[in-house]
Amino acid sequence: MSETSNAGDGLEYVLRRGGEDERDLREQASAAARRLAARIAGEGLAELSYSWLDSPFGALLAASTSHGLVRLAFPEEDAEAVLDALAQRISPRIVEARAPLERAQRELEEYFEGRRRTFELALDWALIGAFARRVLGVTYRIPYGGVLNYAQVAAGAGSPRASRAAGNALGANPLPIVIPCHRVLRSGGALGGYAGGLERKQWLLELEGALEDGRSGR
Repeated sequence: MSETSNAGDGLEYVLRRGGEDERDLREQASAAARRLAARIAGEGLAELSYSWLDSPFGALLAASTSHGLVRLAFPEEDAEAVLDALAQRISPRIVEARAPLERAQRELEEYFEGRRRTFELALDWALIGAFARRVLGVTYRIPYGGVLNYAQVAAGAGSPRASRAAGNALGANPLPIVIPCHRVLRSGGALGGYAGGLERKQWLLELEGALEDGRSGR
């Protein structure tokens, strides 16, 4: 084998080895960052923890505080905007950590598989104002497989003439699925609106057996 060939083989090895070393360093740095985030979350140094949770719709961005789950965002929502809003409204001390959200992942998996009818997660209502809290409080109590209409929810919240305002509060629900705003329909059974899209709303209602056969109600 010629000296030129040997030199070429050596250069190829150095380049390949260098690439592998770079990947190793990136993996080590990523692992270290995960360990640091877990320690920060575990020691209570962060006021917000977030992670991505699996769902039939794709990855849901979930965030929690020491009080409970505070935000659940659908895949099409801008993750950076969601985190920025959390930092501004709750605390900038936010870290990516899976452990504080493992129970949320487990309960959501059970729900999507049809094995859970009631969520037992602690919730943090910090992002929800006074009127919306009344509206979403009524909504939270709608049982699995049941539905109410907007007028009924408004009346249950103490404002029977505020159906439109109730609809706005439902549309801004920071904890969809867990606070089941998909269970609120228009009078007569039409689906109405849903921040996650009408197809997703229909899918959730069909999962729960809340829609009559063939009724899409759009």
